[in-house]
Amino acid sequence: MSAAFMGELLGTMTLILLGNSVNAGVILKDTYAHGSGWIVITTGWGLAVIFGVTVALVVGSNAHINPAVTIGVATATGEWAQVGVYIAGQMLGAMLGALLVWVHYYPHWERTDDPAGKRACFCTSPAVYNVPANMISEIIGTFMLMLVAAAIFSDNLSPGGPPPGVGPFLVGLLVWCIGLGIGGTTGYAINPARDLGPRIVHALLPISGKGDSGWNYAAIPVAGPVIGAALAGLAVRALQI
Repeated sequence: MSAAFMGELLGTMTLILLGNSVNAGVILKDTYAHGSGWIVITTGWGLAVIFGVTVALVVGSNAHINPAVTIGVATATGEWAQVGVYIAGQMLGAMLGALLVWVHYYPHWERTDDPAGKRACFCTSPAVYNVPANMISEIIGTFMLMLVAAAIFSDNLSPGGPPPGVGPFLVGLLVWCIGLGIGGTTGYAINPARDLGPRIVHALLPISGKGDSGWNYAAIPVAGPVIGAALAGLAVRALQI
Protein backbone atom coordinates (compact mmCIF):
# COMPACT_ATOMS: atom_id res chain seq x y z
CA MET A 1 0.00 0.00 0.00
CA SER A 2 1.24 3.48 -0.81
CA ALA A 3 2.14 6.04 1.84
CA ALA A 4 -0.52 8.33 0.38
CA PHE A 5 -3.24 5.70 0.82
CA MET A 6 -2.16 4.80 4.35
CA GLY A 7 -1.80 8.43 5.34
CA GLU A 8 -5.32 9.24 4.18
CA LEU A 9 -6.74 6.09 5.77
CA LEU A 10 -5.15 6.64 9.18
CA GLY A 11 -5.64 10.41 9.13
CA THR A 12 -9.33 10.11 8.25
CA MET A 13 -9.79 7.31 10.78
CA THR A 14 -8.32 9.63 13.43
CA LEU A 15 -10.61 12.47 12.35
CA ILE A 16 -13.77 10.36 12.51
CA LEU A 17 -12.91 8.47 15.68
CA LEU A 18 -12.11 11.65 17.62
CA GLY A 19 -14.82 13.78 16.00
CA ASN A 20 -17.75 11.41 16.13
CA SER A 21 -16.73 10.34 19.63
CA VAL A 22 -17.47 13.91 20.70
CA ASN A 23 -20.92 13.67 19.13
CA ALA A 24 -21.51 10.36 20.89
CA GLY A 25 -20.33 11.66 24.24
CA VAL A 26 -22.69 14.62 24.03
CA ILE A 27 -25.71 12.73 22.67
CA LEU A 28 -25.70 9.24 24.18
CA LYS A 29 -27.23 8.66 27.60
CA ASP A 30 -25.18 8.04 30.74
CA THR A 31 -21.88 9.47 29.50
CA TYR A 32 -20.15 12.15 31.57
CA ALA A 33 -20.33 14.49 28.56
CA HIS A 34 -24.06 14.01 27.94
CA GLY A 35 -25.83 17.25 27.09
CA SER A 36 -22.70 19.40 27.01
CA GLY A 37 -23.74 21.00 23.72
CA TRP A 38 -22.69 22.57 20.46
CA ILE A 39 -19.58 24.37 21.72
CA VAL A 40 -18.14 21.05 22.86
CA ILE A 41 -18.98 19.41 19.52
CA THR A 42 -17.47 22.16 17.37
CA THR A 43 -14.37 22.38 19.55
CA GLY A 44 -13.91 18.62 19.46
CA TRP A 45 -14.15 18.52 15.68
CA GLY A 46 -11.65 21.36 15.31
CA LEU A 47 -9.18 19.45 17.48
CA ALA A 48 -9.92 16.21 15.61
CA VAL A 49 -8.93 17.91 12.35
CA ILE A 50 -5.59 19.01 13.83
CA PHE A 51 -4.70 15.49 14.86
CA GLY A 52 -6.11 13.81 11.75
CA VAL A 53 -4.07 16.10 9.49
CA THR A 54 -0.97 15.57 11.63
CA VAL A 55 -1.24 11.77 11.44
CA ALA A 56 -1.78 11.85 7.67
CA LEU A 57 1.22 14.14 7.13
CA VAL A 58 3.54 12.00 9.23
CA VAL A 59 2.49 8.77 7.52
CA GLY A 60 3.12 10.27 4.12
CA SER A 61 0.12 11.84 2.36
CA ASN A 62 -0.69 15.48 1.71
CA ALA A 63 -3.29 15.22 4.48
CA HIS A 64 -6.48 16.05 2.64
CA ILE A 65 -8.56 13.60 4.77
CA ASN A 66 -11.52 14.80 2.71
CA PRO A 67 -12.53 13.81 -0.85
CA ALA A 68 -13.83 17.32 -1.52
CA VAL A 69 -10.43 18.78 -0.67
CA THR A 70 -8.77 16.19 -2.89
CA ILE A 71 -11.05 17.18 -5.78
CA GLY A 72 -10.55 20.88 -5.03
CA VAL A 73 -6.76 20.52 -5.04
CA ALA A 74 -6.91 18.57 -8.30
CA THR A 75 -9.10 21.29 -9.81
CA ALA A 76 -6.64 23.96 -8.71
CA THR A 77 -3.49 22.14 -9.85
CA GLY A 78 -4.69 19.98 -12.73
CA GLU A 79 -3.10 16.93 -11.10
CA TRP A 80 -5.66 14.09 -10.95
CA ALA A 81 -3.44 10.99 -10.86
CA GLN A 82 -3.71 10.36 -7.10
CA VAL A 83 -7.38 11.27 -6.65
CA GLY A 84 -8.62 7.67 -6.64
CA VAL A 85 -5.97 6.55 -4.14
CA TYR A 86 -6.74 9.44 -1.80
CA ILE A 87 -10.51 8.98 -1.88
CA ALA A 88 -10.25 5.22 -1.34
CA GLY A 89 -8.10 5.78 1.75
CA GLN A 90 -10.44 8.47 3.05
CA MET A 91 -13.57 6.36 2.68
CA LEU A 92 -12.07 3.29 4.31
CA GLY A 93 -10.59 5.40 7.10
CA ALA A 94 -13.93 7.07 7.76
CA MET A 95 -15.70 3.72 7.97
CA LEU A 96 -13.06 2.30 10.31
CA GLY A 97 -13.28 5.38 12.54
CA ALA A 98 -17.07 5.07 12.73
CA LEU A 99 -16.80 1.39 13.62
CA LEU A 100 -14.44 2.24 16.47
CA VAL A 101 -16.87 4.86 17.80
CA TRP A 102 -19.58 2.21 17.94
CA VAL A 103 -17.26 -0.20 19.78
CA HIS A 104 -16.07 2.46 22.22
CA TYR A 105 -19.59 3.52 23.23
CA TYR A 106 -21.08 0.03 23.03
CA PRO A 107 -23.01 0.00 26.36
CA HIS A 108 -24.58 3.41 25.69
CA TRP A 109 -26.47 2.67 22.47
CA GLU A 110 -29.17 0.60 24.13
CA ARG A 111 -29.51 3.15 26.94
CA THR A 112 -30.38 5.88 24.40
CA ASP A 113 -33.91 5.92 22.98
CA ASP A 114 -33.40 8.62 20.33
CA PRO A 115 -32.86 7.13 16.85
CA ALA A 116 -32.00 10.50 15.28
CA GLY A 117 -29.48 11.14 18.03
CA LYS A 118 -27.84 7.78 17.44
CA ARG A 119 -27.58 8.55 13.73
CA ALA A 120 -26.01 11.92 14.55
CA CYS A 121 -23.12 10.04 16.17
CA PHE A 122 -22.29 8.83 12.65
CA CYS A 123 -23.45 11.34 10.04
CA THR A 124 -25.14 14.69 9.57
CA SER A 125 -28.71 15.86 9.08
CA PRO A 126 -30.14 19.35 8.60
CA ALA A 127 -31.70 21.40 11.36
CA VAL A 128 -34.39 22.39 8.83
CA TYR A 129 -34.83 20.07 5.86
CA ASN A 130 -34.74 22.26 2.76
CA VAL A 131 -32.78 20.78 -0.13
CA PRO A 132 -31.69 24.03 -1.88
CA ALA A 133 -30.79 25.74 1.41
CA ASN A 134 -29.01 22.65 2.75
CA MET A 135 -27.02 22.31 -0.47
CA ILE A 136 -26.03 25.97 -0.39
CA SER A 137 -24.91 25.64 3.24
CA GLU A 138 -22.62 22.74 2.39
CA ILE A 139 -21.28 24.52 -0.71
CA ILE A 140 -20.49 27.70 1.23
CA GLY A 141 -18.91 25.86 4.16
CA THR A 142 -16.68 23.74 1.95
CA PHE A 143 -15.77 26.66 -0.31
CA MET A 144 -14.49 28.52 2.74
CA LEU A 145 -12.66 25.44 4.01
CA MET A 146 -10.83 25.00 0.72
CA LEU A 147 -10.16 28.70 0.07
CA VAL A 148 -8.81 29.53 3.52
CA ALA A 149 -6.80 26.29 3.75
CA ALA A 150 -5.18 27.15 0.41
CA ALA A 151 -4.34 30.60 1.77
CA ILE A 152 -2.82 29.09 4.94
CA PHE A 153 -0.44 26.92 2.91
CA SER A 154 0.21 29.46 0.16
CA ASP A 155 3.71 30.64 -0.69
CA ASN A 156 2.13 34.09 -1.02
CA LEU A 157 1.60 34.06 2.75
CA SER A 158 4.81 32.32 3.78
CA PRO A 159 7.43 31.13 1.25
CA GLY A 160 7.71 27.38 1.61
CA GLY A 161 4.49 27.22 3.61
CA PRO A 162 3.95 27.53 7.37
CA PRO A 163 6.42 26.01 9.85
CA PRO A 164 5.87 22.33 10.73
CA GLY A 165 2.80 21.86 12.92
CA VAL A 166 1.42 25.34 12.36
CA GLY A 167 -0.59 24.44 9.26
CA PRO A 168 -2.65 21.66 10.93
CA PHE A 169 -3.31 23.91 13.92
CA LEU A 170 -4.62 26.73 11.72
CA VAL A 171 -6.79 24.35 9.69
CA GLY A 172 -8.25 23.03 12.94
CA LEU A 173 -9.08 26.58 14.01
CA LEU A 174 -10.67 27.12 10.60
CA VAL A 175 -12.92 24.07 10.98
CA TRP A 176 -13.83 25.18 14.51
CA CYS A 177 -14.82 28.60 13.12
CA ILE A 178 -16.83 27.03 10.29
CA GLY A 179 -18.66 24.88 12.82
CA LEU A 180 -19.50 27.82 15.05
CA GLY A 181 -20.58 30.15 12.25
CA ILE A 182 -21.83 28.02 9.37
CA GLY A 183 -22.35 24.58 10.87
CA GLY A 184 -25.63 25.13 12.70
CA THR A 185 -27.76 24.62 9.58
CA THR A 186 -26.63 21.19 8.37
CA GLY A 187 -24.11 19.96 10.92
CA TYR A 188 -21.33 21.01 8.48
CA ALA A 189 -20.30 17.75 6.88
CA ILE A 190 -17.99 19.70 4.49
CA ASN A 191 -16.46 16.28 3.77
CA PRO A 192 -18.14 13.48 1.77
CA ALA A 193 -16.13 10.72 3.48
CA ARG A 194 -16.91 12.10 6.93
CA ASP A 195 -20.62 11.72 6.18
CA LEU A 196 -21.02 8.87 3.72
CA GLY A 197 -18.55 6.42 5.29
CA PRO A 198 -20.09 6.54 8.77
CA ARG A 199 -23.61 6.58 7.28
CA ILE A 200 -22.85 3.26 5.57
CA VAL A 201 -21.49 1.88 8.85
CA HIS A 202 -24.63 3.06 10.66
CA ALA A 203 -26.75 1.20 8.11
CA LEU A 204 -24.74 -2.01 8.54
CA LEU A 205 -24.23 -2.17 12.29
CA PRO A 206 -26.69 -3.90 14.66
CA ILE A 207 -27.32 -0.76 16.73
CA SER A 208 -30.25 -1.17 19.11
CA GLY A 209 -33.20 1.04 18.08
CA LYS A 210 -31.17 2.93 15.51
CA GLY A 211 -33.94 3.83 13.08
CA ASP A 212 -33.18 4.65 9.44
CA SER A 213 -29.86 5.95 8.12
CA GLY A 214 -31.29 9.11 6.51
CA TRP A 215 -30.63 8.13 2.91
CA ASN A 216 -33.12 10.76 1.70
CA TYR A 217 -30.55 13.39 2.74
CA ALA A 218 -27.30 11.53 2.03
CA ALA A 219 -26.61 13.03 -1.41
CA ILE A 220 -26.38 16.60 -0.08
CA PRO A 221 -23.31 16.19 2.20
CA VAL A 222 -21.58 14.48 -0.73
CA ALA A 223 -22.55 16.73 -3.63
CA GLY A 224 -22.47 20.05 -1.74
CA PRO A 225 -18.88 19.70 -0.50
CA VAL A 226 -17.63 18.50 -3.89
CA ILE A 227 -19.22 21.50 -5.63
CA GLY A 228 -17.94 23.93 -3.01
CA ALA A 229 -14.40 22.59 -3.13
CA ALA A 230 -14.32 22.51 -6.93
CA LEU A 231 -15.47 26.14 -7.08
CA ALA A 232 -12.81 27.07 -4.53
CA GLY A 233 -10.22 25.17 -6.57
CA LEU A 234 -11.13 27.25 -9.61
CA ALA A 235 -10.84 30.42 -7.50
CA VAL A 236 -7.44 29.36 -6.14
CA ARG A 237 -6.24 28.69 -9.68
CA ALA A 238 -7.56 31.99 -11.03
CA LEU A 239 -6.15 34.02 -8.13
CA GLN A 240 -2.87 32.05 -8.07
CA ILE A 241 -3.12 31.60 -4.31
